[in-house]
Amino acid sequence: MPVGTQGTVKAMSPDDLEEVGVKIVLANTYHLYLRPGHEIISKLGGLHGFMGWSGPILTDSGGFQIYSLAKLRTLSDEGASFQSHLDGTTHFIGPREAIEIQQALEADIIMAFDECAPFSADYEYVADSVRLTTRWADECLKVKEGDDQALFGIVQGGMYPDLRERSARELVPMGFDGYAIGGLSVGEDRDIRRHMIEHTVPFLPVDKPVYLMGVGKPEDILDAVALGVDMFDCVLPTRNARNGYLFTKEGPLVIKNACHADDDRPIDQDCACYTCSRFTRAYLRHLFMAGELLAYRLNTIHNLHYYMEFMKEIRNAIGEGRFPEYRNHFKGDNE
Repeated sequence: MPVGTQGTVKAMSPDDLEEVGVKIVLANTYHLYLRPGHEIISKLGGLHGFMGWSGPILTDSGGFQIYSLAKLRTLSDEGASFQSHLDGTTHFIGPREAIEIQQALEADIIMAFDECAPFSADYEYVADSVRLTTRWADECLKVKEGDDQALFGIVQGGMYPDLRERSARELVPMGFDGYAIGGLSVGEDRDIRRHMIEHTVPFLPVDKPVYLMGVGKPEDILDAVALGVDMFDCVLPTRNARNGYLFTKEGPLVIKNACHADDDRPIDQDCACYTCSRFTRAYLRHLFMAGELLAYRLNTIHNLHYYMEFMKEIRNAIGEGRFPEYRNHFKGDNE
């Protein structure tokens, strides 16, 4: 899922997203609550109409943003009080508020409100974080209205395997429509992350989607798929595109490098995206070095197309029973 935090995937129109094969986008409750406000979005027909996107939308509950962006966060059993990172005004979001906001946004998949523990948090803090996450998840189920939105629970537990197991065991009997693994990509290394995923997935239902939040490097996606994860989101393809870092089947390409100044090849000769079909590396480097806005759009089109094709290849490999071979081949090509 490309990340459209503010109701837009940066530099991309809805038509651009459809063209590269995007089926679902992510938007964020915290940001849209603060600006322009969920009441305005609801009044104008919900998030689909507001952003002109007809496909499915998933909204994050805002728990991670309250942890990572808000100032002076204070937690209680009822929720989180915090100061906006925009203007310092004081706000409160708890499980009831998170669900009410997401229902006003009319997203297709909504997330339970959770407490994301810092990477360095000690055991006692994370244990209480799990307690809050379970308490809030139960409240989210109670206040949600109707059956037109899927509600996912979020497994927390920091870097402690037993707390990951406890969180999953507490959430699964509640009967959520899907289960997310949260609290990763917060500073841990790849081995720790893989260990936490490996220790969490076996406690989740095999007949419900498993969503790994915020993880997006191709090699990390392959590791997680091998462990049983189904869904991903990350700003990596779009943010890297705006920084001139492009994904290819032969490895990363940094478009600002001088070697591309007179290169008449596309980014990737095997890529069928609009950018690769029309423009040379030399032109794309010129746009990027000149600070032209078109550079961001063309680079983002390519990176998202790369990711959509990558995920399609993974699905095909699984369906054809050759995912281990595909994974090994990908690693060999990108080492």
